[in-house]
Amino acid sequence: MKFSEAEKALKAGKKIKLPKWEKAYWYMNQDGELINHFEEGEELPTIALFPSDMIWVTRDDWEIVHEDEPKNVNEPAGEMKKLRNFGWAIAALKKGKKVARKNWNGKGMFLFLAHSMDITTDADLSCVKDLEGDLVSPSIVMKTADDRFCVGWLASQTDMLADDWYEVQ
Repeated sequence: MKFSEAEKALKAGKKIKLPKWEKAYWYMNQDGELINHFEEGEELPTIALFPSDMIWVTRDDWEIVHEDEPKNVNEPAGEMKKLRNFGWAIAALKKGKKVARKNWNGKGMFLFLAHSMDITTDADLSCVKDLEGDLVSPSIVMKTADDRFCVGWLASQTDMLADDWYEVQ
């Protein structure tokens, strides 16, 4: 079927695939985001693969994945379905969502993207020509376990390679 027909199936909650894809498929998540489920079980929003994935929409051999087909053993189940990779976490932050890692030690910790903030300092900033207006760049901020904010949070290698990211409600 053409992608225009397959898109209707996606919006109806179906998964779609191309004939050569054995375990891979596309589906639409609860936020209306098109997700690419890879053969190995990893998932990424198709927008993260743009423009390389856009060639697929020109195909006319799309198929609906039938639920009675064997399940992919690599596909997360239950609570694990809500977990994502770091690329998903960055995309979620840009959409104004709060995110965290399941394996972080501190309770109540999460990240959010701050677009502006007030700065109070005793430092002499007279060297700055214009201290008026929006002077702070967007920054990833961590809400810590002791209810403080860590501005300019930096991801570790472990954070970037983790697949246990989730949205904080």
